Amino acid sequence: MWKTLFLLVFVAAVSQNIIAQSAEEGAKLFEQNACGACHTKDMKTDLVGPALAGVRDRWDNIDELYEWVRNSDQLIKKGHKYGNALFEKYNKVPMNAYPNLTNKDIESILLFIESVSGSDATADGGAGKDGITQALIDKGKEVFDKNACAACHSKDMKTDLTGPALSGVVDRWPDKKDLYRWIRNSSEMIAEGHKYSVELFEKYKKVPMLPYPNLTNEEIDAILAYIQYPDGLPADTAAVAVEAPVAKDEVASKSFWGSTIFYILLVVVLGALVLFLAMKLAHLKNLLEEKYYGEKGNHSIFSVFTSRNILKYASFGLIVFGLFFTAVKAMNLGRQQNYEPEQPILFSHVTHAGVNKIDCQFCHDGASKSKHAVIPATNTCLKCHKAIKVGSEYGTQELTKIYASIGYDPQTNQFIQNYDEMSQEEVKKIFTSWIAKQNQDFDDKAVNEQWDLIVKSLTNELKSKVQGPIMWKKIHNLPDHVYFNHAQHVAVGKLDCTECHGPVEEMKVVRQYSTLSMGWCINCHRKTEVQFADNPYYNNFAKFHEEIKKGTRDQVTVEEIGGLDCNKCHY
Repeated sequence: MWKTLFLLVFVAAVSQNIIAQSAEEGAKLFEQNACGACHTKDMKTDLVGPALAGVRDRWDNIDELYEWVRNSDQLIKKGHKYGNALFEKYNKVPMNAYPNLTNKDIESILLFIESVSGSDATADGGAGKDGITQALIDKGKEVFDKNACAACHSKDMKTDLTGPALSGVVDRWPDKKDLYRWIRNSSEMIAEGHKYSVELFEKYKKVPMLPYPNLTNEEIDAILAYIQYPDGLPADTAAVAVEAPVAKDEVASKSFWGSTIFYILLVVVLGALVLFLAMKLAHLKNLLEEKYYGEKGNHSIFSVFTSRNILKYASFGLIVFGLFFTAVKAMNLGRQQNYEPEQPILFSHVTHAGVNKIDCQFCHDGASKSKHAVIPATNTCLKCHKAIKVGSEYGTQELTKIYASIGYDPQTNQFIQNYDEMSQEEVKKIFTSWIAKQNQDFDDKAVNEQWDLIVKSLTNELKSKVQGPIMWKKIHNLPDHVYFNHAQHVAVGKLDCTECHGPVEEMKVVRQYSTLSMGWCINCHRKTEVQFADNPYYNNFAKFHEEIKKGTRDQVTVEEIGGLDCNKCHY
């Protein structure tokens, strides 16, 4: 039996070695034949050609895959169904022919692909009946977000916004080529008098679609795939990613160790242990007194806990803990890490900074020029929201707050004359009319409920009218004795906003991400490299520049240019 087992292990090891060598050979062939010119090396992303992960499983016949690699044109001319589908999908760009590759060579390349992608399962999650893959959908979402399509089209694909709901968009265009043209330059098609283009333009209040002349057919196809499957490929067509099964016991243990029950049990067990030790100690004292003094001792658990030594150590521990607790609380005084107040407007940074990729300094335009990053003025909001009047998530509810605060009538696209002098009833009449027009399914009660919510957000005990500035709540607040200059860090130090404020693009409600403590600032100054190159602000540090030229220094930290001097922040 041992011989058989040894033989099996030996055969498995040899086989594994052969496979590894073959994959290594495949890597060389992949490079020699410049496969990376049309296929990404991660094997999971479409490029000129498809992602190669799982390619073996996508072909019903391995011999046909070999034939495709050697001469794709020949297979296409034969009318091979999958070959023609690939040809059409990837912009009719034929695959380069490699007639000299042997079956063994191709097999080595396939093993290399599988070793890089991690498995021989399809990396794109399988393909639907229409040939759409999860990789294509993911790419479409990326292009959709990158080009801020959600600014005019709802992401559920089913609701009209500034532009039409996108679900079924391909079926609404008689010719797909015209759809490509429309996306690249809708104004051109309207000027030509294209029937469906003009109808769309008229229907959606003559707001032209933004042109995207640089989008390729492949990118548009990816967007269309995402539009068709915004929630991903349906479960019946997508291959389920294979993960190591997690035992129920393991899941239970993970949830148990960090749970409240665990800590309660821990306290109970430790308490029982202490009581047990105290009981044993009392018993031991009683035995020793009986043995050496001939009298039975009367020590109890209570007497153990009230003995002089125990009280002495307990008092010392309480003093140390009290001082530590007081010092920590004193150092944290005024700090508010994770402070996340509810704001008067439900402004989502996920939508603005995340989905639509709006740069922080477009709104917080003081960050590179002054001490303060500034809370954006309402006029800044109107740069976009003169055109985008209905929100993708809250509809008219939140954007009407902006219009009502500044006195902008979204129906006439005009600022309202003498707005500050108007009564609240006059203001209400203007904006309830707007809300009702945009929400035709609302009855009077629903319109008034939304208006009441708007009034509640824009007024408080110090501000009785909706007219006037929005009362935003300050989140990041340093003590008065601390000097901090945004321009110093952003314009000179070249710091990205996320260094201090965290991943704001992922925050639906902004919170204070960092501690903003003195220790946190000092640690940052100790490790942060100053951007010396091509930064005239640091020209007076001649010594450091000279050392960098000589090669004796490769970086300069904030600490080395005085970043730990007390008077830099406490002047």
